[in-house]
Formats: sequence, structure tokens, C-alpha cells
Amino acid sequence: MSAARPLTTLRTIAAIAALPLLALTACGYGSESKDNDTSKVAAEGKKLSADTVRIGYFPNLTHATALVGDQEGLLQKELGGTKATYSQFNAGPAEIEALNSGSIDIGWIGPSPAINGYSTTDGKGLRIIGGSASGGVKLVVNPDKVTSLKDVKGKKIATPQLGNTQDVAFLNWIAEQGWKVDAQSGKGDVSVVRTDNKITPDAYKSGSIDGAWVPEPTASKLVAEGGKVLLDEADLWPDKKFVITNIIVSQKFLTEHPDVVQAVLRGSVKTNTWINANPDKAKAAANAKLQELSGKPLPANVLDPAWKSIQFTDDPLASTLNTEADHAVKAGLLKQPKLDGIYNLAPLNKVLKAEGKSPVDDAGLGVK
Repeated sequence: MSAARPLTTLRTIAAIAALPLLALTACGYGSESKDNDTSKVAAEGKKLSADTVRIGYFPNLTHATALVGDQEGLLQKELGGTKATYSQFNAGPAEIEALNSGSIDIGWIGPSPAINGYSTTDGKGLRIIGGSASGGVKLVVNPDKVTSLKDVKGKKIATPQLGNTQDVAFLNWIAEQGWKVDAQSGKGDVSVVRTDNKITPDAYKSGSIDGAWVPEPTASKLVAEGGKVLLDEADLWPDKKFVITNIIVSQKFLTEHPDVVQAVLRGSVKTNTWINANPDKAKAAANAKLQELSGKPLPANVLDPAWKSIQFTDDPLASTLNTEADHAVKAGLLKQPKLDGIYNLAPLNKVLKAEGKSPVDDAGLGVK
């Protein structure tokens, strides 16, 4: 595989065109970045060190901790008199840009943009402070054209965006089959077609793609159109766990408002606990928030299977982040990043201890 080269094709993210090749998105699905000041009125109680905390996430089931925490007011409850406001994003680069510019303070985001956001600021822009979700990514194909994994060779398979988390995973899987694909053009033994998740179902229906390596709910949308799940990415990972969504914070905000950060983490932990204890109610709450944001809910034949494939966890699964970075390097999409210090899990572990839960590990990539 050739050495990393500039991503001149990423015209849509000109504001960060200077970033290296891993211009990344964590499976955006829904509207473009949109301010959403529909957070619950700040709860009565003591205001923390900031008047407001600005939180970003994707209108996406793999970001259900944020969806449910917003919808049910669970994040706001922990913030007391400090008001939470929310913005939604479709792509990781846009959320990283918002974090770097100070437009948001904390965000739910995928591993690849977190890696990129950290490495392109020489480790000064963000910290990963918690986990949120694992899984929820599948290879779905047209069963009339693809009946086995070996049949993927020679087919047109979509991923959400050049260099995004799923694109990296698919390129790595292709290489493991012994097939060759030029990472930038997507041409080779498999045609990798970078397609926005919003239009992937239509591309599938039209026959312009033979399948897609995509996150939920796009994967289940394809199944509802007659597609077949050929591979669940979770099956490729130890214990079937890999990070799909993390929580990040700007280092400036973490330094200036540690009490607010800890309150958001406490809300996230309590939200995940509620999700796992009340899966049906949580699923309905996430769908209600999606309906509010997009104008329509997900139908049951999409929502139900998508929800089942995602695990909600406070653990950032740090060892899998390192592996995902290695996959991007091997694909020629990223120069070897220096990830030492990308995690600061001390605030989360303090919350977990208070909640009677076990601490989580940073895989040696934490703040020293």
C-alpha cells in the first residue's frame, strides 16, 4: 500500500482541508449540523462553573446515549442549573471543527474523527473521556448478486465516506482477503463506492451498488429493502466488541470546567444504565428524538433489528481504538498517529466508582 497522500477529494470539508488523509466521519445519518435548543429547561438547583454546556451528537442510533439523554432530560438533570444545549452533525469532520472553534464543548463521535482531531492538533485539541456504544455495523448485500463473502470480489460496495470509520474497516477487511484496492479511488478487486448514508438505500434500490458496509440504521434500512446481512463487523473483534461511539471534550473546557464535564459523564453513565435496564422504553425515546429532529420516526422493521445490534457501554474500549488507527495506517489513509494522552478517563472512573461500577482502562493511551 502506498504512503499516505493528501485527500484532495474531500472538497466538502474545505474548512479542514489541511487535515491529513483520515478526514473522518462516524457514520452521520440525518440532517446537516443543526443547532437544537430544545433541551429541557435547566433544572432547579445549583449552577456549576459554566452557565451553559454545548453538546454535539449525530441523529444516529449509535449515538443513542446522547439521543436518550437529551430526550429524557437525564443529562440536564445532572447539570442542575447549568443549561445543556445541543447541536446535531452529519459528519465527524464538522463536529471536530465545531469543537476546535469552540462552537461545542463536548461531543459524541466515532473513533476515526476522534483520532484525526487529536493527531492534527498535536494532541492539544481534545480528549476522549468516555465510551458510549459498541457494534451496529454490518455488510449488507443484494442476495441475488452476492451469496458468499468470496462473491464480494468484483462487486460495488458502498461505505459512508472516504476514510471514515466504516471505510477504514472495509478496506482492512478487503486486504485481509488478499484483494487489492486503491484506498483513495476505491478502485480495484472491489469497487468501494463512497456514498452518503442518506442516499445509500436509494442507491441500493436502483442497483448502482451491490451492497454496503454501513452503520445502523442504514444497515437495517437496506435489509428492509431486501438486502441480506452477509457479515456483522462485531464478529471480527475479540468478545465481539469494538468502539463505534466515544465522548470527547475540548481540553480547554475540561481544564476550565471539570465539574461540568463530570456532570455530563454522570448523566451519560446513568443514561446507559437506564437504556440497558429499559431497552424498549429507551428505544422508543431514541426514536422520538429522531422524529423530532428529522420529522419522521424509524419504522419498526428498521428500528428493532438496528437497536439489537448495538451495545451501550461506558467503556471506551481503548484497545480497539488503537487497532482501528493501525487499520487506517495499513490502508494508506493515515500516517502513524501519536495517540499517547488521547484519553483522560479519571473523571469517568470517579463517576463509575460513585455508581458502584468497575473502572475502565485506557490501554496505555491515557494522560500521564
